[in-house]
Amino acid sequence: MPHRPPHAEPSFAELFTPKLITVFREGYGWKDLGTDAVAGLTVAVVALPLSMAIAIASGVSPERGIYTAIAGGFIVSLLGGSRFQIGGPAGAFIGLVAVIVARHGYDGLALATLMAGVILIVVALLRAGTYVKYIPYPVTVGFTAGIAVIIAASQIKDALGLRIENEPVELVPKFFALRDALPTISWPTVSITVLSIVLMLLVRRLRPTWPAFLIAVAAASVVALTLQLDVATVTSQFGEMPRSLPSPSLPTFSFAKFQAVLPDAFALALLGAIESLLSAVVADGMTGRRHRSNCELGAQGAANIASVIFGGITVTGTIARTATNVRAGARGPVAGMLHSVYLLLFLAIAAPLVGYIPLAALSAVLLVVAWTMAEKEEFWALLRSSRADAAVLMATFLLTIFVDLITGITVGVVMGALLFLHRMAEAVQIESGEPSLDDIADSDETLGRYDSRSATNRDLMVYRINGAFFFGATARVLTVLDRVGSLPRVFVIDFSGVPLIDSSAAHSLAAFVRKLHRSGTLIYFAAVRPRVRRVLKDAGLKAPDVKYAATVAAASRDSTPKAV
Repeated sequence: MPHRPPHAEPSFAELFTPKLITVFREGYGWKDLGTDAVAGLTVAVVALPLSMAIAIASGVSPERGIYTAIAGGFIVSLLGGSRFQIGGPAGAFIGLVAVIVARHGYDGLALATLMAGVILIVVALLRAGTYVKYIPYPVTVGFTAGIAVIIAASQIKDALGLRIENEPVELVPKFFALRDALPTISWPTVSITVLSIVLMLLVRRLRPTWPAFLIAVAAASVVALTLQLDVATVTSQFGEMPRSLPSPSLPTFSFAKFQAVLPDAFALALLGAIESLLSAVVADGMTGRRHRSNCELGAQGAANIASVIFGGITVTGTIARTATNVRAGARGPVAGMLHSVYLLLFLAIAAPLVGYIPLAALSAVLLVVAWTMAEKEEFWALLRSSRADAAVLMATFLLTIFVDLITGITVGVVMGALLFLHRMAEAVQIESGEPSLDDIADSDETLGRYDSRSATNRDLMVYRINGAFFFGATARVLTVLDRVGSLPRVFVIDFSGVPLIDSSAAHSLAAFVRKLHRSGTLIYFAAVRPRVRRVLKDAGLKAPDVKYAATVAAASRDSTPKAV
């Protein structure tokens, strides 16, 4: 087969071939199938309580969450551009979906989700999936933390057993309603919530490979049933669970409803694109693989259409379940497809058991999810890093909570773009032929270029980055760095041509450095300017993970074993 020129545009087949086909081409045997079967079962055990809890929090019945994981999850793995992506209902959508259901009912949500699926397919065919990487890191942390707050607030009512006739969707009115309903608190319900949270935390700490969510939900159900506690359950709230998927059907369409839900469809598509590609990137970071972003978006679009046809809700790639899939040893997309098959079998065989689950236990699951997804360390690190990044973070966070998610993301991206332009303007300097001492970190040596002979040293590898290293350039740079092949003993990154770096690029680089560090490679950053070094260190790039040197030559000398 002729090789494609290195700078030629990738073909349609290269962009949209599902990873399932790639895995089969590489060779897939019975041993691989057995490993994927175990991984799929592991993920299904995690997905079962999560899918029901997310559906209830989104304002629909619990079985719709399982329908989503079965139909949508199967299509995501079948057609997707990531080997390990697991699709299903996601906590990130709870606030947005709940608002759509409150305004337009399930029919409106179904139509909006179907339209979002079509939008995602169009975006994929236009090859616009790569543009998602231009969302700055403070924006992703800000809206993720905002979503975590929204999820936690949505679970207070069921966690405390409060009686509220019509709970408001907006956050501020919701808190006032919760405050007014505090006298109706149910202490048996509170005890189930506390028991579930404690069990989840204990299992995660003592037996991290065990399914903490399912164990906690099962234990809470047994305790509530054995002690005959007066708590709300799935059956008392929603009736009996069905034992099969519903017959396929399309949502009711009218031009008036189409116009009404069109903005919601774009919001679902935008969040779905962001969430699914972030999840794919997480899987890439854990496995060293590369996903096909446009193929993944096309699969997400098809999955949303399939989910609605079978009575589900919005589907996307789910970070926690995808990470569980990787840790369980999955070999490819077959694990995700089997996870959907297992859920279908559970629905057919054990659906009556679901009726005994207390709603408080499912609320506890989402409270733990919200606490985990808040990215607290990253949030505080960005607040301390710089005023500009902190401003973008807080604007996105507060607008997500008090206005809506799309406004938060839009304002955050615009602020991030303006911040980048400002930093680019500040980076323009008039210099003499030699750099000034102020531009050299901790040394009076000049910024030097590495000798080309260093490329012949198998123990030493040097990469030079030229230009502003910001969120838009991160994916391309890391793609190159990830393709270094066999790792050397010493890896030097020459920063002499980098006038500035933003927090998104720094945090992405930190993940790459951790990967090298785990393999035993010694990492040097050479010729780093002071303002760039500050951003790198704020992202955690400091000793012992990395060492700093004034020049590449200095790094090479420092890393050379000394004769004894």
